[in-house]
Formats: sequence, structure tokens, C-alpha cells
Amino acid sequence: MSGFSEAVNMTASELERWLDTDESKSVGQSNGGESVGHHSGRRIVDILGKKKADLTDADEKHMDKVVGYVHRHLAQRPSGDVEDTRWRYSLMNWGHDPLKS
Repeated sequence: MSGFSEAVNMTASELERWLDTDESKSVGQSNGGESVGHHSGRRIVDILGKKKADLTDADEKHMDKVVGYVHRHLAQRPSGDVEDTRWRYSLMNWGHDPLKS
């Protein structure tokens, strides 16, 4: 679970607003339905709304998955301006906006 609060730098409300956008729905791997990252974003919103004592084993497992994804994805940062890139949009689906300080 360590690292989750560093990896997820968007608030639950910021992430919810982002997940409602067309850009959010345009990226990620899916088999015709919701993408993996978009589904993960909804799980993260749910986790952010819980007290630490109320987190389940499944929540903690997902939190570890989020940390791993964000770290791997950050290592693949493309050169140049990333504001309107699929790379940034994918990270944001996982709760991390690389342009947020």
C-alpha cells in the first residue's frame, strides 16, 4: 500500500470529473467495453472515499497495482509537451496527472 498517496496525485473529485471526459474514455486497453485504466480510475475514486480502516484486501491489492502502473508509465514519458497526449490521459485514468506539481 505504500506509495499510493504519492502515485495518486488527483483528488477523488478531480478524478471523477476526468473520467467523465471523452479523452478519458479514448485511451487504454479494452475488449469493447470500459478500458482497464478507466475501470481502475473508478476503483480509485471508491478507495479515496474510504477510511483507512475500511479498506479491504482487494482495495489494498488494487492500490499496489496502481503504484506499479504509475511508476512503469512515468518511466516511459515521451519527449516534448505531454499535455494533450494519450500517455498523460492514460496516467490520469490511474489517478496521476504528470503535469500537477
